[in-house]
Amino acid sequence: MPGLDIVRVPVLTDNYAWLIHDPKTGEVAVVDPGEAAPVLAAAKERDWTIDQVWTTHWHPDHTGGNAEMKAAGATITGPGAEAAKIPTLDTQVGEGDVIRIGSHTGHVLSVPGHTAGHIAFHFADDGLIFTGDTLFAMGCGRLFEGTPAQMWRNMERYAAMPDETKVYCGHEYTVSNAAFAAHVDPGNDAVTRRKAAVEAQRTAGEATIPFSIGEERATNPFLRAGSAERLGELRGMKDDFRG
Repeated sequence: MPGLDIVRVPVLTDNYAWLIHDPKTGEVAVVDPGEAAPVLAAAKERDWTIDQVWTTHWHPDHTGGNAEMKAAGATITGPGAEAAKIPTLDTQVGEGDVIRIGSHTGHVLSVPGHTAGHIAFHFADDGLIFTGDTLFAMGCGRLFEGTPAQMWRNMERYAAMPDETKVYCGHEYTVSNAAFAAHVDPGNDAVTRRKAAVEAQRTAGEATIPFSIGEERATNPFLRAGSAERLGELRGMKDDFRG
């Protein structure tokens, strides 16, 4: 079965939307279009028509393009638990529900913490996951509406995935996350090496995403926290970190 084509589309200040194309059927989906124009332009450039929008959570920098996408004919799928905050939703989903693009099947994971109803889209057979604002490269999302225990459960679920699983998240935060990881885990050579690598990537104007679960297991202080209590401590430190 041919793999999916995935295109990174920078939107707003530091967000990424993800265009997904099934080459076999021509079907196209987009994850978290914070604004419509750059995503529609990227699709048009490839002669693609967007059929679906998959929304991970209600924040405007992830839903801002939904209405325009819907007006153009796309179906909007997102967390049923946040339906009241996402008026564009056509299909409400939650833990265990199935999403499809062509012959590719993904499953919805409930990953609350950043927001109360946050979800992720996991395509296990394709070895990839869209994590929104829960798992970042070397980081995790702020706990705006949830608890350290919820976010730690998310980290445990992500850590249990195969090393080679590719992660597509919602923001380019890796340089600041790497600085924090080096601050709290100074003896970790893998962190030191990755920090240098991501700084070089960004200096060269390159994106640091996608990344792998294996990389996170070695370098992400939140994935490596060991307990909800420690994750909560780290998240509080990161919220105030200016390194």
